[in-house]
Amino acid sequence: MSDTIFIIEDDLKIAHVVKAYLEGAGFKARHFTRGRAALEAASREHPALVILDLMLPDLSGEELFQDLKALSDIPVIMVTSRSSEEERVAGLALGADDYVVKPFSPRELIFRVKAVLKRVEGSRPGGRKDVLSFEDGRLVLDGQTYQVTRDGVVADLTASEFKILFILASRPGRVYSRDELIQQALDYHFEGYDRTIDAHVRNIRKKIEPDPGKPRFVQTVYGIGYRFGGRQDA
Repeated sequence: MSDTIFIIEDDLKIAHVVKAYLEGAGFKARHFTRGRAALEAASREHPALVILDLMLPDLSGEELFQDLKALSDIPVIMVTSRSSEEERVAGLALGADDYVVKPFSPRELIFRVKAVLKRVEGSRPGGRKDVLSFEDGRLVLDGQTYQVTRDGVVADLTASEFKILFILASRPGRVYSRDELIQQALDYHFEGYDRTIDAHVRNIRKKIEPDPGKPRFVQTVYGIGYRFGGRQDA
């Protein structure tokens, strides 16, 4: 993976400002106005992170996002003028690492880039060495590789999803508020982003629960947040 950040944005004014701020913060940055050109470059270079505008002239941002994730688990921050909470949550539900609404502060965007990269760096081998096992090995979390297996099959969780699950599973039965999970797993908190956790939890349940509609492991505590309900192996 390279240490370059890709900016995929057809608004030249916004792209130039973002590129200048990234370079001012010590990052390398490349700008693309077309999704296909960016995807081709990403397949060769594997950027450290992608800042992706959802409104592109040649591809939908959602389609490009899926194609980027198919290459490798490249962290992606979505950028869009779509400002409703439902649209933000929908973007996060796709698996985006963060979601920024235009107009935005370039300084806040740099903060979010650093937070996402910090999470990704922590997800690589050499991090935590904890291994948590539940239900006679049916669910296993490996904190060194950030790998989750359910019934022996690897569940493809993102770094953010793994951190949320690992925090919950580290203390079964302990109830965590959404705000606690945002601060501990995502390293920041901005007002109005509580439902970010809900979107991540839905993704986690789809990947690890035998029946996501009746979760055994990640349980909702109404009015408060979430807890982990699995039986830990000795």
